[in-house]
Amino acid sequence: MGGYTDAEGRTLRTAVYGAMVLVSVAEEGALDQESHAGIRAMAALPPAVREAVDAAAPELPSGSLADVEAGVLAALRDSVALVAARSAVEADGFAAAVVAMCEEVAVADGSVGRDEGAVLGRVREALGLG
Repeated sequence: MGGYTDAEGRTLRTAVYGAMVLVSVAEEGALDQESHAGIRAMAALPPAVREAVDAAAPELPSGSLADVEAGVLAALRDSVALVAARSAVEADGFAAAVVAMCEEVAVADGSVGRDEGAVLGRVREALGLG
């Protein structure tokens, strides 16, 4: 199933890239390693979602870190609904892939810190997995 609209694609990009950014900035770490780990892990996204995510550059919410996080978590919730409207199986795959990407980002520098773990928990919750 495929064919996300431009607006849906923006939501998916905000969710996917935003979740990785939230984990990455939660604690000091090896930004290059974290970025590469997250991008490699994107291969696990369902194909139609990956196509929408790859279609354009990501746009993150503006404002304070709290504003960015609130916007990304909302995009994650909206993205699960978008994908689920097409396929419950792909929605499960989407949620699992985003969590796996965030976990790869968190462990890229060798360990998951307390603040990274807290962000991972909020991402899981927004995806309906928490």
